[in-house]
Parts: sequence; structure tokens; C-alpha cells
Amino acid sequence: MKHYISLMKALIGPAIIIGVVAALWFFRAELFSSSEVSETSAASSSEESAEKQTVLEISEQARKNLSLTSKAVRPKTYWRTVVIPGEIADRPGLSDRGVPSPAVGVVTAIHAFPGDTMRPGEPLFTLRLFSEYLQATQTTLFKARQETAIVQAEIDRLSSAVNTGAVSRSKLIELQSEISRQNTLIQAARQELLTRGLTPDQVLQIESGTFVSTVDVVAPPVRDLSAVTKRSQPQAIQQASYINEKGEEQGIAYEVQELSVELGQQVQAGLLLANLSNHQMLYVVGHAFKREAAFLEQAAQEKRPIEVEFAEDEGGRWPELNQTFTIRHLANSIDTNSRTFDFFVPLTNQSRLYGEQGRAFIVWRFRPGQRARIHVPVEKFDDVFVLPSEAVVWEGPEAYVFRHNGDLFKQIPVHVLHEDRRSVVIANDGSITSGAFLAQNSAASLNRVLKSQSASGQQPGVHVHADGTTHAAH
Repeated sequence: MKHYISLMKALIGPAIIIGVVAALWFFRAELFSSSEVSETSAASSSEESAEKQTVLEISEQARKNLSLTSKAVRPKTYWRTVVIPGEIADRPGLSDRGVPSPAVGVVTAIHAFPGDTMRPGEPLFTLRLFSEYLQATQTTLFKARQETAIVQAEIDRLSSAVNTGAVSRSKLIELQSEISRQNTLIQAARQELLTRGLTPDQVLQIESGTFVSTVDVVAPPVRDLSAVTKRSQPQAIQQASYINEKGEEQGIAYEVQELSVELGQQVQAGLLLANLSNHQMLYVVGHAFKREAAFLEQAAQEKRPIEVEFAEDEGGRWPELNQTFTIRHLANSIDTNSRTFDFFVPLTNQSRLYGEQGRAFIVWRFRPGQRARIHVPVEKFDDVFVLPSEAVVWEGPEAYVFRHNGDLFKQIPVHVLHEDRRSVVIANDGSITSGAFLAQNSAASLNRVLKSQSASGQQPGVHVHADGTTHAAH
């Protein structure tokens, strides 16, 4: 009997343990699900607390370190634009000008070199004339002038005889006809010599018997750009000028771009001697695809102002560019390599002079070949708020801005209608009131600080410093 009782005691202990394990196994689902529910409930409570955290207080030092700025926003009209690459180019017929040789000759002197600035009438080259035609024209002019003098003297001698009847009046009429014929030859020869580059003083020397063997090739006169300016741009053309050695203001018309001949070279009539440039009037040439043609055509028809963003332009070193850009015309051919077509926007350049008195050099703000971005308006948004791209932060499908009030920044969800590289267009649906001060930049940084503050359980009214430390606001 004792042996039986001891055996039962030995079996009861393991049986109790097995029963407890079986009970835990049976109720395992209920126990674990309750724990998960508790954890989920705690997480939901934490997230709900985080969602309610929308106000952030930033110290003045932190705002300075972030370069944080705020401005009052008001509804306005905004044009959505397409960005088209382009470059600055010379304007044919206005920017460059070639200087040809007026006659056959040899270059005996070069008076201007690449980079030099020129005024109209200043000498570029001196040519020794070898033209038989020019020599014959000088001879014709001299002989016609001498014949005129001889015939005029004969008319003066016979005038008194005609009055007395000693000479017939027909003889006097014949001599006067000869005077008219010689005057015609004189005028034709004069015009021919002036066209060939001779000056009026040199023509007078030829008439007196001193023939010209050399001729100076000078900078041509400036073309009147007033009509071109009125058609293309409202801004007037202003000629650059400098003060010469005599203290007189001298206008700069050209810059020597390239010399095409050398000293001692024989040249033919019409041969290009030099290229002169004046980059006052240029084109911004855009390269667009065919699918953008409809937008560009409508913008050109309606004369919509477009924005040009110049690459590598130091705007702070130049005066403000008060100019309205519009499309002048569209090209009607497509480049076979790039599959793009060009459109042209007139540009009035700015310049500065440097150098010593009597020798000035010119620097242009915009240079041919410089790249640009052309923003062409294609869609209009009325009564919207427009902010810089740095003023809006995205979290998945949600977009937020931060309203500034004293030291507090409140996170506000907004509806974004359009976004590009520089601007964000926000609907005027009541989420933002007109005149509200909104942060214009560093929205992503403000959002990170707000999330960090929410995760740590920190309440609004705590200052956040630039180094990450905090202290309670009083």
C-alpha cells in the first residue's frame, strides 16, 4: 500500500505539468491575439498622436541657418509653361557685316586688328590701286573737267558776238549742249569713284589733275535700326561710346571680328577683307519638336510674353534687363539630324567698354553660342496660389506647406494643380487664406523636424535649435 501511494505521488507532478502545458496550448491563439491587439492599439494611439502634431516652433537661429523666408501669398494668374532649350545667335543682316575690296589692288597697310572697336569712317586698310578701270575713270573725270572749262571759255567769248549778229545762235546752242554732255560725264565719273571708296576730297584732287594711287577702305556707316527696333522690340537701341583723347564722345559702331587678308596680298574687286560685328541685336533661337508646334504657333499669334533663362549669366553685374520677349517667327523646316525646328526671339544686348582713352574695347553681356532655356506659356490658371518648389513637401500623395505665425510653423495640406522645376501651383480651395504668410523654402527640413518632434513625443511650444538641442518655451 505504501508502495502504491508513493507511485501515485510520483505521477501527479508530471501530470500537473502536462495539464498546464496543454491548457496554454489550447488557449494560445486567444492569448497572442490579445497581445497583438494591445500592440496595435498602442501603435494606433501613437500614430494618432503623431497625426495631431502639426505645429512646430523654430528658434531664430535655426531660421537663419536654414535661410528661411516667409511671404504673404495672394491669388493670381499663372501660366503653365513648357521649357524648350535654345541658344543665342547672331541676327543675320544686323549683327555681322563684311567689308569688301572696292577695286583691284595690294594691301599696303592694316589699321585695325581683331578686337579693336571702330567708328564709321575710320580706316581699316590702305590699298595701292592696280585697277585699269579706276585709272580710266580718273582720266575721264579729269578730261571732262578740262573740256568743260574750255567750252565754257568759248561760250563766254562768243556771247557778245551773238548779240551783234556776227555769230549764229545755233553755234552757241551747240556749245551749251557740249557743256551738258561733259557735266553728265563728270557726274558719272564722280559717282563711280565715290562708290569705289574714294573720298570727296580725293575726287576734287582728281579733277584738278592729281590722280589717286592709293585708297583707304573705311568702316561703313551705321544702318538705321529704328524701323527694325519698332517692329521687333520696344526697347530703343543705344550705341556704345567712349571719350577720345580730345575729350569728345565717340560712338562705337563695330568690333573687328576677323581679318581675311594679309599685308602685301593682292586683292580683287569685291573680295572680302574683314568681318565686323555688332552684337547689339541678337536672336535667342529655340529648338522645338514638332509636337510643340501648336503651342508655339498660338504663343506667337497672341504675342504672349515668354521668359528666357540665360545660362552662365551673372545678372548682378549688369543692369536689369527691362525687355519683353516674344516670338518673332517660326522656321518652316525641320533639321534632319535633331528632328527639331527653330523659332526666333529677338534680344537686345547690353555692353560695357574698358581700356585707355583713345583705344576702347567692348564686352557684351550675351554672346552667340551661349545656352538658354525658353519658357513658353501654354495653359492659364486663374485665381491660384504660386509658391517656389522648395515651399512644398510631399509625403506620398499628400502635399504640405507651412504657415508662419511668429515663431510657429503650422503644417497645412494643400491641393497641387501643377508643379515644375521652379514653381508649384496650389488651388485656392480655402486651405490657404489670402494674405497668409507661408514659408517660401526649406519645407522638407521643416517637415523632418516636425516628424522627429512627433516621434519623440515633444509637444508644440518647444524651441528647436540648429544643433538639434531643445528647451521649453516660456
